[in-house]
Amino acid sequence: MKEFVVTAPRTIAFREYTEPPLKANEVRVRTIVSGIKHGTEMALYRGKTPFLDQAFDPDYRLFMPLEGHSLYPCRLGSWLAGEVIEVGAEVRRFKVGDRVHGGFHHRPTFVADESRLYPLADGMKPETVLFTDPGIFALGAVHDAQIKVGDRVAIFGMGALGLLAVQVARMNGAELVIAVDAIDSRLELARQFGADAVFNARECDPAVEIKNLTGKKGVDAAIEISGAYPALQTAIRSVHVCGLIVAASYYSGTEPIQLGAEWHHNRPTLISSMPVWGCRTGAIPCGTSSASEETVIHLLATNRLVTDPMIGRRFRYEDAVAAYELIDKQPEQSIKTFFDYT
Repeated sequence: MKEFVVTAPRTIAFREYTEPPLKANEVRVRTIVSGIKHGTEMALYRGKTPFLDQAFDPDYRLFMPLEGHSLYPCRLGSWLAGEVIEVGAEVRRFKVGDRVHGGFHHRPTFVADESRLYPLADGMKPETVLFTDPGIFALGAVHDAQIKVGDRVAIFGMGALGLLAVQVARMNGAELVIAVDAIDSRLELARQFGADAVFNARECDPAVEIKNLTGKKGVDAAIEISGAYPALQTAIRSVHVCGLIVAASYYSGTEPIQLGAEWHHNRPTLISSMPVWGCRTGAIPCGTSSASEETVIHLLATNRLVTDPMIGRRFRYEDAVAAYELIDKQPEQSIKTFFDYT
Protein backbone atom coordinates (compact mmCIF):
# COMPACT_ATOMS: atom_id res chain seq x y z
CA MET A 1 0.00 0.00 0.00
CA LYS A 2 1.16 3.53 -0.77
CA GLU A 3 0.30 6.93 0.64
CA PHE A 4 1.38 10.36 -0.50
CA VAL A 5 3.28 12.93 1.56
CA VAL A 6 4.38 16.49 0.89
CA THR A 7 8.18 16.43 0.87
CA ALA A 8 8.74 20.14 0.11
CA PRO A 9 6.55 23.09 -0.92
CA ARG A 10 4.36 22.02 -3.86
CA THR A 11 6.10 18.63 -4.02
CA ILE A 12 4.22 15.35 -3.49
CA ALA A 13 5.72 11.87 -3.37
CA PHE A 14 4.23 8.43 -2.73
CA ARG A 15 5.72 6.03 -0.20
CA GLU A 16 4.87 2.58 1.03
CA TYR A 17 3.22 2.12 4.40
CA THR A 18 2.22 -0.75 6.64
CA GLU A 19 -0.47 -0.93 9.29
CA PRO A 20 -0.13 -2.51 12.71
CA PRO A 21 -2.26 -5.37 14.03
CA LEU A 22 -5.54 -4.19 15.52
CA LYS A 23 -5.88 -3.46 19.20
CA ALA A 24 -9.02 -4.72 20.89
CA ASN A 25 -10.96 -1.45 20.45
CA GLU A 26 -9.77 -0.60 16.93
CA VAL A 27 -11.17 -1.07 13.44
CA ARG A 28 -9.50 -1.18 10.06
CA VAL A 29 -11.14 0.87 7.33
CA ARG A 30 -10.81 0.92 3.55
CA THR A 31 -11.33 4.47 2.30
CA ILE A 32 -14.05 5.19 -0.27
CA VAL A 33 -13.67 8.94 -0.69
CA SER A 34 -11.90 11.82 1.07
CA GLY A 35 -12.22 15.59 0.76
CA ILE A 36 -9.44 18.14 0.32
CA LYS A 37 -9.46 21.31 2.42
CA HIS A 38 -8.84 24.24 0.08
CA GLY A 39 -7.55 26.42 2.93
CA THR A 40 -5.47 24.67 5.59
CA GLU A 41 -4.21 21.86 3.39
CA MET A 42 -3.15 24.24 0.66
CA ALA A 43 -1.19 26.37 3.14
CA LEU A 44 0.77 23.27 4.15
CA TYR A 45 1.16 22.20 0.52
CA ARG A 46 2.48 25.64 -0.46
CA GLY A 47 4.70 25.96 2.60
CA LYS A 48 3.00 29.19 3.65
CA THR A 49 2.41 28.30 7.28
CA PRO A 50 4.08 29.00 10.64
CA PHE A 51 4.58 25.23 10.92
CA LEU A 52 7.22 25.50 8.21
CA ASP A 53 9.99 26.48 10.63
CA GLN A 54 8.29 26.51 14.04
CA ALA A 55 6.41 24.14 16.33
CA PHE A 56 3.27 24.95 18.30
CA ASP A 57 3.90 24.59 22.03
CA PRO A 58 0.60 23.45 23.62
CA ASP A 59 1.63 24.67 27.07
CA TYR A 60 2.74 28.17 26.07
CA ARG A 61 0.16 28.28 23.24
CA LEU A 62 2.92 29.85 21.14
CA PHE A 63 4.74 28.99 17.94
CA MET A 64 8.39 28.62 18.85
CA PRO A 65 11.58 27.79 16.96
CA LEU A 66 12.61 24.21 17.57
CA GLU A 67 16.07 22.93 16.73
CA GLY A 68 15.88 20.30 14.03
CA HIS A 69 12.21 20.98 13.36
CA SER A 70 10.95 20.50 9.82
CA LEU A 71 7.39 20.47 8.52
CA TYR A 72 8.27 18.04 5.77
CA PRO A 73 7.56 15.31 5.04
CA CYS A 74 3.96 15.81 6.15
CA ARG A 75 0.66 14.12 5.44
CA LEU A 76 -2.47 16.01 4.48
CA GLY A 77 -6.07 15.23 5.22
CA SER A 78 -9.49 16.28 6.35
CA TRP A 79 -12.67 14.16 6.44
CA LEU A 80 -13.17 10.80 4.78
CA ALA A 81 -15.70 8.01 4.41
CA GLY A 82 -14.90 4.31 4.17
CA GLU A 83 -15.91 0.73 4.83
CA VAL A 84 -14.93 -1.35 7.85
CA ILE A 85 -12.87 -4.37 6.74
CA GLU A 86 -11.70 -5.67 10.13
CA VAL A 87 -12.65 -5.17 13.80
CA GLY A 88 -10.86 -5.70 17.08
CA ALA A 89 -11.99 -8.24 19.67
CA GLU A 90 -13.81 -5.68 21.86
CA VAL A 91 -15.38 -3.52 19.15
CA ARG A 92 -19.14 -3.25 19.60
CA ARG A 93 -20.20 -0.21 17.57
CA PHE A 94 -19.22 -1.51 14.15
CA LYS A 95 -18.97 -4.71 12.15
CA VAL A 96 -17.26 -5.65 8.91
CA GLY A 97 -19.08 -4.04 5.98
CA ASP A 98 -20.34 -0.99 7.89
CA ARG A 99 -19.78 2.38 6.28
CA VAL A 100 -18.17 4.98 8.55
CA HIS A 101 -16.64 8.45 8.45
CA GLY A 102 -14.36 10.72 10.45
CA GLY A 103 -11.42 13.11 10.37
CA PHE A 104 -8.22 11.43 9.14
CA HIS A 105 -5.35 11.80 6.67
CA HIS A 106 -5.82 10.91 3.01
CA ARG A 107 -4.90 7.25 2.72
CA PRO A 108 -6.32 4.06 1.11
CA THR A 109 -6.64 2.29 4.48
CA PHE A 110 -6.25 3.26 8.12
CA VAL A 111 -6.67 2.00 11.66
CA ALA A 112 -8.62 3.94 14.28
CA ASP A 113 -10.19 3.59 17.68
CA GLU A 114 -13.89 2.94 17.17
CA SER A 115 -14.73 6.04 19.22
CA ARG A 116 -13.22 8.28 16.52
CA LEU A 117 -15.64 7.11 13.85
CA TYR A 118 -19.26 7.87 13.03
CA PRO A 119 -21.67 5.54 11.21
CA LEU A 120 -22.74 6.72 7.77
CA ALA A 121 -26.48 7.37 7.97
CA ASP A 122 -28.77 5.20 5.87
CA GLY A 123 -29.22 6.66 2.40
CA MET A 124 -26.45 9.23 2.91
CA LYS A 125 -23.89 9.53 0.13
CA PRO A 126 -20.23 9.28 1.20
CA GLU A 127 -19.59 12.59 -0.60
CA THR A 128 -22.18 14.39 1.52
CA VAL A 129 -20.58 13.53 4.82
CA LEU A 130 -17.27 15.03 3.68
CA PHE A 131 -18.84 18.43 4.27
CA THR A 132 -18.69 17.72 8.01
CA ASP A 133 -15.30 19.39 8.32
CA PRO A 134 -16.20 22.70 6.62
CA GLY A 135 -19.57 22.51 8.35
CA ILE A 136 -17.90 22.50 11.76
CA PHE A 137 -16.07 25.73 10.97
CA ALA A 138 -19.11 27.33 9.36
CA LEU A 139 -21.25 26.54 12.38
CA GLY A 140 -18.61 27.86 14.77
CA ALA A 141 -18.15 31.06 12.77
CA VAL A 142 -21.88 31.86 12.67
CA HIS A 143 -22.27 31.30 16.37
CA ASP A 144 -19.10 33.23 17.18
CA ALA A 145 -20.66 36.06 15.17
CA GLN A 146 -23.62 35.85 17.58
CA ILE A 147 -26.11 35.88 14.70
CA LYS A 148 -29.70 36.08 15.93
CA VAL A 149 -33.14 36.93 14.60
CA GLY A 150 -33.10 40.29 12.84
CA ASP A 151 -29.31 40.58 12.42
CA ARG A 152 -27.55 41.64 9.24
CA VAL A 153 -24.44 39.70 8.28
CA ALA A 154 -21.91 39.82 5.45
CA ILE A 155 -19.97 36.67 4.61
CA PHE A 156 -16.73 36.93 2.63
CA GLY A 157 -15.52 33.91 0.63
CA MET A 158 -17.96 31.54 -1.05
CA GLY A 159 -15.97 28.35 -0.92
CA ALA A 160 -17.54 25.33 0.76
CA LEU A 161 -17.18 26.86 4.20
CA GLY A 162 -18.69 30.20 3.18
CA LEU A 163 -21.60 28.63 1.32
CA LEU A 164 -22.40 26.52 4.37
CA ALA A 165 -22.13 29.62 6.58
CA VAL A 166 -24.73 31.35 4.39
CA GLN A 167 -27.14 28.52 5.12
CA VAL A 168 -26.39 28.38 8.85
CA ALA A 169 -26.71 32.17 9.21
CA ARG A 170 -30.17 31.93 7.67
CA MET A 171 -31.08 29.11 10.07
CA ASN A 172 -29.95 31.30 12.97
CA GLY A 173 -32.44 34.00 11.99
CA ALA A 174 -30.35 36.55 10.10
CA GLU A 175 -32.61 39.14 8.50
CA LEU A 176 -30.11 40.09 5.80
CA VAL A 177 -27.38 37.81 4.46
CA ILE A 178 -24.83 39.32 2.07
CA ALA A 179 -22.32 37.17 0.18
CA VAL A 180 -19.02 38.47 -1.20
CA ASP A 181 -16.66 36.66 -3.55
CA ALA A 182 -14.75 37.21 -6.80
CA ILE A 183 -16.31 34.31 -8.74
CA ASP A 184 -19.79 34.82 -10.21
CA SER A 185 -20.72 31.12 -10.21
CA ARG A 186 -20.11 30.91 -6.49
CA LEU A 187 -22.14 34.04 -5.87
CA GLU A 188 -25.01 32.45 -7.80
CA LEU A 189 -24.82 29.43 -5.50
CA ALA A 190 -24.89 31.79 -2.52
CA ARG A 191 -28.18 33.18 -3.84
CA GLN A 192 -29.55 29.65 -4.17
CA PHE A 193 -28.53 28.94 -0.58
CA GLY A 194 -30.28 32.00 0.85
CA ALA A 195 -28.14 35.10 0.34
CA ASP A 196 -30.25 38.23 -0.13
CA ALA A 197 -27.54 40.18 -1.92
CA VAL A 198 -24.22 39.30 -3.54
CA PHE A 199 -21.22 41.45 -4.51
CA ASN A 200 -18.29 40.58 -6.74
CA ALA A 201 -15.18 42.04 -5.11
CA ARG A 202 -13.51 42.46 -8.51
CA GLU A 203 -16.32 44.65 -9.79
CA CYS A 204 -17.07 46.94 -6.85
CA ASP A 205 -16.03 48.02 -3.38
CA PRO A 206 -18.11 45.59 -1.28
CA ALA A 207 -17.80 47.71 1.87
CA VAL A 208 -19.35 50.73 0.14
CA GLU A 209 -22.10 48.59 -1.38
CA ILE A 210 -22.83 47.02 2.00
CA LYS A 211 -23.03 50.45 3.62
CA ASN A 212 -25.38 51.66 0.86
CA LEU A 213 -27.57 48.58 1.32
CA THR A 214 -27.83 49.19 5.07
CA GLY A 215 -28.51 52.92 5.06
CA LYS A 216 -24.81 53.76 5.47
CA LYS A 217 -24.70 51.93 8.81
CA GLY A 218 -23.06 48.59 7.97
CA VAL A 219 -23.80 45.05 9.04
CA ASP A 220 -23.95 43.78 12.61
CA ALA A 221 -21.34 41.12 11.88
CA ALA A 222 -18.94 40.19 9.09
CA ILE A 223 -17.60 36.67 8.72
CA GLU A 224 -14.37 36.40 6.73
CA ILE A 225 -13.74 32.94 5.29
CA SER A 226 -11.70 33.59 2.13
CA GLY A 227 -8.30 33.66 3.83
CA ALA A 228 -7.35 36.79 1.83
CA TYR A 229 -6.05 39.79 3.77
CA PRO A 230 -7.80 42.30 1.45
CA ALA A 231 -11.09 40.55 2.24
CA LEU A 232 -10.38 40.85 5.97
CA GLN A 233 -9.69 44.56 5.47
CA THR A 234 -13.01 44.92 3.62
CA ALA A 235 -14.82 42.98 6.34
CA ILE A 236 -13.51 45.46 8.91
CA ARG A 237 -14.83 48.29 6.74
CA SER A 238 -18.27 46.72 6.32
CA VAL A 239 -19.51 46.59 9.94
CA HIS A 240 -21.24 49.33 11.85
CA VAL A 241 -19.64 51.19 14.77
CA CYS A 242 -18.63 48.64 17.42
CA GLY A 243 -19.57 45.83 15.04
CA LEU A 244 -18.12 42.32 15.08
CA ILE A 245 -15.73 40.69 12.62
CA VAL A 246 -15.19 36.92 12.81
CA ALA A 247 -12.12 35.57 11.02
CA ALA A 248 -12.62 31.87 10.30
CA SER A 249 -9.87 31.48 7.69
CA TYR A 250 -6.36 30.06 7.70
CA TYR A 251 -4.36 33.11 6.66
CA SER A 252 -0.98 32.74 5.00
CA GLY A 253 1.51 35.29 3.75
CA THR A 254 2.39 38.67 5.23
CA GLU A 255 0.08 41.19 3.58
CA PRO A 256 -0.62 44.22 5.80
CA ILE A 257 -3.86 45.22 7.47
CA GLN A 258 -4.48 48.96 7.90
CA LEU A 259 -5.32 49.28 11.56
CA GLY A 260 -5.16 53.07 11.46
CA ALA A 261 -8.22 53.40 9.23
CA GLU A 262 -11.73 52.03 9.95
CA TRP A 263 -10.40 49.68 12.63
CA HIS A 264 -9.21 52.61 14.75
CA HIS A 265 -12.13 54.93 14.06
CA ASN A 266 -15.08 52.54 14.34
CA ARG A 267 -13.98 50.43 17.33
CA PRO A 268 -15.06 47.02 16.01
CA THR A 269 -14.25 43.70 17.65
CA LEU A 270 -12.20 41.14 15.73
CA ILE A 271 -12.14 37.54 16.91
CA SER A 272 -10.62 34.34 15.59
CA SER A 273 -13.10 31.51 15.14
CA MET A 274 -11.21 28.32 15.94
CA PRO A 275 -13.27 25.31 17.12
CA VAL A 276 -10.29 22.92 17.19
CA TRP A 277 -6.73 22.84 18.60
CA GLY A 278 -8.07 22.80 22.14
CA CYS A 279 -10.03 26.04 21.75
CA ARG A 280 -13.35 26.12 23.52
CA THR A 281 -16.28 27.55 21.58
CA GLY A 282 -19.50 28.93 22.95
CA ALA A 283 -21.25 27.93 19.74
CA ILE A 284 -22.08 24.39 20.79
CA PRO A 285 -23.50 22.94 24.03
CA CYS A 286 -20.62 22.15 26.38
CA GLY A 287 -18.26 23.83 23.90
CA THR A 288 -16.75 20.54 22.73
CA SER A 289 -15.57 19.63 19.24
CA SER A 290 -17.46 16.32 19.37
CA ALA A 291 -20.73 18.16 20.03
CA SER A 292 -20.01 20.42 17.07
CA GLU A 293 -19.33 17.41 14.83
CA GLU A 294 -22.54 15.72 15.91
CA THR A 295 -24.58 18.85 15.22
CA VAL A 296 -23.20 19.23 11.69
CA ILE A 297 -23.61 15.51 10.93
CA HIS A 298 -27.27 15.76 12.00
CA LEU A 299 -27.83 18.79 9.74
CA LEU A 300 -26.29 16.93 6.81
CA ALA A 301 -28.16 13.68 7.48
CA THR A 302 -31.51 15.51 7.67
CA ASN A 303 -30.82 17.51 4.47
CA ARG A 304 -30.96 20.83 6.28
CA LEU A 305 -27.61 21.71 4.71
CA VAL A 306 -27.52 21.54 0.91
CA THR A 307 -24.19 20.27 -0.45
CA ASP A 308 -24.65 18.59 -3.85
CA PRO A 309 -24.12 21.81 -5.88
CA MET A 310 -20.73 22.24 -4.16
CA ILE A 311 -19.39 18.84 -5.20
CA GLY A 312 -16.55 19.64 -7.56
CA ARG A 313 -13.70 17.82 -9.25
CA ARG A 314 -13.00 14.20 -8.41
CA PHE A 315 -9.52 12.69 -8.70
CA ARG A 316 -8.17 9.22 -8.28
CA TYR A 317 -6.02 9.01 -5.16
CA GLU A 318 -3.06 8.15 -7.40
CA ASP A 319 -3.52 11.52 -9.12
CA ALA A 320 -2.88 13.59 -5.98
CA VAL A 321 -0.27 15.71 -7.75
CA ALA A 322 -2.81 16.85 -10.34
CA ALA A 323 -5.46 17.51 -7.68
CA TYR A 324 -3.33 19.88 -5.63
CA GLU A 325 -1.96 21.59 -8.72
CA LEU A 326 -5.52 22.32 -9.85
CA ILE A 327 -6.52 23.86 -6.52
CA ASP A 328 -3.24 25.78 -6.34
CA LYS A 329 -3.37 27.25 -9.85
CA GLN A 330 -7.07 27.21 -10.77
CA PRO A 331 -9.06 27.35 -7.51
CA GLU A 332 -12.14 28.61 -9.35
CA GLN A 333 -12.47 25.21 -11.05
CA SER A 334 -13.75 23.37 -7.98
CA ILE A 335 -15.49 24.26 -4.73
CA LYS A 336 -14.97 20.93 -2.97
CA THR A 337 -12.42 18.54 -4.47
CA PHE A 338 -12.43 14.81 -3.71
CA PHE A 339 -10.20 11.77 -3.87
CA ASP A 340 -11.91 8.62 -5.13
CA TYR A 341 -10.45 5.31 -3.89
CA THR A 342 -12.91 2.89 -5.52
